[in-house]
Amino acid sequence: MNAPIKSEDMDVGYDIPAVVGMNEADIQTPCLVLDLDALERNIKKMGDWAKAHGMRHRVHGKMHKSVDVALLQERLGGACGVCCQKVSEAEVFARGGIKDVLVSNQVRDPAKIDRLARIPKLGARAICCVDDVTNVADLSAAAVSHGTTIECLVEIDCGAGRCGVTTTPDVVEIATAIDAADGLKFSGIQAYQGAMQHLDSYEDRKAKIDIAVAMVKDAVDALKAKGLDCDIVGGGGTGSYYFEGTSGVYNELQCGSYAFMDADYGRILDKDGNRIDQGEWENALFILTSVMSHAKADKAICDAGLKAQSVDSGLPFIFGRDDVQYVKCSDEHGVIADPDGVLKVNDKLKLVPGHCDPTCNVHDWYVGVRGGKVETVWPVSARGKAY
Repeated sequence: MNAPIKSEDMDVGYDIPAVVGMNEADIQTPCLVLDLDALERNIKKMGDWAKAHGMRHRVHGKMHKSVDVALLQERLGGACGVCCQKVSEAEVFARGGIKDVLVSNQVRDPAKIDRLARIPKLGARAICCVDDVTNVADLSAAAVSHGTTIECLVEIDCGAGRCGVTTTPDVVEIATAIDAADGLKFSGIQAYQGAMQHLDSYEDRKAKIDIAVAMVKDAVDALKAKGLDCDIVGGGGTGSYYFEGTSGVYNELQCGSYAFMDADYGRILDKDGNRIDQGEWENALFILTSVMSHAKADKAICDAGLKAQSVDSGLPFIFGRDDVQYVKCSDEHGVIADPDGVLKVNDKLKLVPGHCDPTCNVHDWYVGVRGGKVETVWPVSARGKAY
């Protein structure tokens, strides 16, 4: 077990961007800041929704890669556990005290399978996805070798076009093989429609999910006819959870970005045509940045460039401001259009990143702020855990 990191032993500005009790104005930039009030409201809101609709919520740890955030989601939102994408990521959560961990991905490399089979020894339920019957024997051998159980979900490709099988007979074949294998347990279906999560139109997203629900229902019915029940029928993201959650087929949601809310997700529209970051969810994650130069009258330069964020889903926007705009970035610099010259050197701004998941993965720390003071500093526990 890794020794806990004590932020109070760190050197501010070298090891860590802030310490507990510091004024928000003194936080070193660029860094990730969490509005704890907004974060807690988001977590409670999703938890209440899931409970009201008879759903479990397995929060997606790949988004924040933080044991502390996952534990908060369990405590405030009633999360049943986490899902993540890599075995090393799963191990971080298991070592950190999360007792129910799903690798919502395929595990094929022998060394990774071996590590997966050891996760139950950390006191956690270990689950992975399977989309190829030839994977079953390798998973079984590792589980038997370590005297553990690996639970398996058959993954259905319900529109994302990545991993997963596309026919009900394939689902039944793999599930039957899992059920017969020593050291394995067939636990259900993974069916996440990732390709439609960021479609702006509510109706367009619904149309895609309707196809997924039909595929999943057909598979669940066929499995039941073979005497195979699904403990988990999982999927659902921030852009679709209300569809899966009211489908009568899914029983477990896997939402991630709702807790932080980034710029790209924020643009999608709810059933009333409103952006989801203007009522449904709040922006809780920010890149705090400082103006470092204003040598040009109409532009300010800040210290959050490409190395402080991911721009695969677009540039960040400046939170709470419509008089200035983040317009360009290079490795270490961000360019802010400031036509009226309202910014000054050392002014701090909050940027809402375009895509929270890869942005979080390039930082070591979250600085949790409430009422203008630093209340907590959390490590990005699984940062770099990509294997």
